[in-house]
This record gives sequence, C-alpha cells and structure tokens, in this order.
Amino acid sequence: MPWSETSPMDQKLLFVADCARELASIADLCRRYGISRKTGYKWIDRFKEQGTEGLAERSRRPHHVARSTPAEIIDRILEARGHHPSWGAKKLLAILSKRHPEINWPPRSTVCDILKRHGLVPPQRRRRRIGHPGRPLTPMTEPNEIWTADFKGHFKTGDGLYCYPLTVADGFSRYLFDVCAFLSPSHPLTQPAFERLFREYGLPTIIRTDNGAPFATTAIGRLSQLSVWWIRLGIFPELIEPAHPEQNGRHERMHRTLKADTAKPPASDHQTQQERFDTFRHYYNHERPHEALGQKTPASVYRPSERSYPNRLPRIEYPGYYEVRRVARNGGVRWNSKWVCVSHVLAEDYVGFDEIDNGLWEVFYGPVRLGRFNERISKIEDDQGRKYRKNVLPMSPD
Repeated sequence: MPWSETSPMDQKLLFVADCARELASIADLCRRYGISRKTGYKWIDRFKEQGTEGLAERSRRPHHVARSTPAEIIDRILEARGHHPSWGAKKLLAILSKRHPEINWPPRSTVCDILKRHGLVPPQRRRRRIGHPGRPLTPMTEPNEIWTADFKGHFKTGDGLYCYPLTVADGFSRYLFDVCAFLSPSHPLTQPAFERLFREYGLPTIIRTDNGAPFATTAIGRLSQLSVWWIRLGIFPELIEPAHPEQNGRHERMHRTLKADTAKPPASDHQTQQERFDTFRHYYNHERPHEALGQKTPASVYRPSERSYPNRLPRIEYPGYYEVRRVARNGGVRWNSKWVCVSHVLAEDYVGFDEIDNGLWEVFYGPVRLGRFNERISKIEDDQGRKYRKNVLPMSPD
C-alpha cells in the first residue's frame, strides 16, 4: 500500500481532535507530536476562537520596523526619480538635500534599495565568464619551437589611414619573419600572410599570441578561425594571459625598436610604410647584433623548420575510444537526441568526447581541450579555462 502523507494542517487538526477526546494529557500529546506545550495551547485557543481558519499559517512579518524609512520620504524620492529617470541615488540625494535641508535623508544604500524595490533599477546583465588556459610555460629552446605573433599598436600614416602592423617572429632566435602593414587586423588579411610564411619557413610547433582578434575569440576554448586552421596544420595556439604583455616580452621588446625606427614619425602612405618595415626587417635580422644571442644576429641562429607546409589541409584523428561528433553548421552536435552547443568556428568539423566519469566527458578539438560536457544538463562547460596539449595524433590528408 502507498505511504500516507499528511500536511502541517492535518497534524494540527489531529492534535486538536486528540485533545478534545482527552486521550492523554496535554503534555503527553505535545511530546507525541513533537511540539512545545506553549505551541499546543496556542493551537487549542485559536481553534476555539476561529475554528479551522485559526490553525492556518500566519505571516511572520513584523507589524512595525523601528528603523524603516517613512512613507513620505519614500514618496519624495520616487517623485524625484520620476522627474530624473537617469539619475542615481547620489544625484537624487544631492538635489533633495538642497530642496529640503530640514529632512534627515537616508543614506545612499537605502535609496538604492528603495529604487530597486520599486523596479526603477534595471537588472544588470551578467557577463559570461570566459575561461583562460593560464600563463604559458612552454620554454623556447630551439628555432621553430615557438613563433610569436602580434599586432603592434595601430597608428595613422600621412594619408590619414590607419596602419595595423602584423609582426611574426621566432621566439628562440628572434628572427623577424615579416612585418605587414595592414588596414585592419582581420582574418582575411592575416591568414594569407601566415600561409606565405609557412610555405617559406615551414611550420612551427606553437604560435604564441595575445587574446585579441583574429588570434582568439570569446568562443569556447577561445578558438578563432585562424587558430582552428593552425590546429589542423598541427600547430598549437598558445595564449598569454589577458593584460600581461610581459608574458610575450621578447616580442614586445622588438615592437619598441620597430616603432622607434619606422613609425616616429609615420610614413606618408601605406606603401612607403611597408618599405620602411621591409628595410627594418633586413637590418634587424642580418645586421643588428642581439645581446641575448651573444651579440649574434638572428639570421645566423635561425634555421628553417623541417615540417613543410602540406599541399592539402590534414584532418584530425582521435583515439578509438573517443566519441567523435560532427559539428553542424549551426555550431552544435547531437547527443542522445538533444542538441549541444559547441562553437560556430568548428562548423562542419569534428570534436572528440573522452569519458572521465559516468555522464561526464572531456571535450577536445584535436589536442586542445574545450571544456567538460555534462550529460545531465546537456552543456559543455568551460569550467576552469584549462587548455592544454594532449599527445597530438598523426594527421592524415582528406
């Protein structure tokens, strides 16, 4: 038979009925029902006066609050807010104090509470927390192990157009591959520049950048179209922490020399500015000795990569125990007839799910960890922003 369920009202009625039948003393009945004698007598008196309605739950709100704001002061505050809808508590108190100096106005925090209580303060939109992998720790021990890239601070040339210099260098040898004078830091301009460098110098193992476009986005794993392309080529995108340019200090130091030699003052137009950049690059690589290299030039230390640029873009392979899903054009995957959002930058590509517990999966795009998938809520959570390299599997051409 099913368990019987009783509500607090049922318990009160049973208690009052047992008392009326005098089955036991009030003290014994109170112990049986787990209440104090004071509470028991209160229920009996209320039942005698009001019947069943007297046993209903009553509000515990106090009838009077000693330090509550008087209603007339609240009305004056709301009236002032109606005349000045964009003013906050500070401004409202300033004008009210001038008009009515005899009134003891409440503090700013109380006025803020009054405005919120009456729906006059719009709720702030909570910003989505974006995870980050943390400080990059990969050492630079040989050429092409880590390339560094960045957009130097933009400036206007003499023709009034903005110049966004893209700089790419080898972290170990300080060899400056290129300085490109772009009109904007966009993906359509940046990817062809990297493709040209990959064809000429080969592929690095890691490219270290900041968190700005087009290197990173606010998508899961901070992936961008450019970093997805790098991963397909077997290059791991490594990000410095936000607001920490010193984590890419070698590159930033080169920027200071570049700015002093080529942009003070800027050239008359983009073409002339690019010619200045080309002249500086040759001087920086072949003539200027570098103290960190034992007064050698970067060109004497650098050697091209043994990994050549492939003729066809490889595809990523996952271990056999992974659950592999194809990301649809809408940026999601199907999981047990449910739609799970991944990222639009991975549309028509494949991600791998590695089960770590019952209903919990680590989600990877190649060697890059995107987050943790929870089957219960059908959501990939960028829980700690961790982004690390797993053993990179061989890639085979399509």
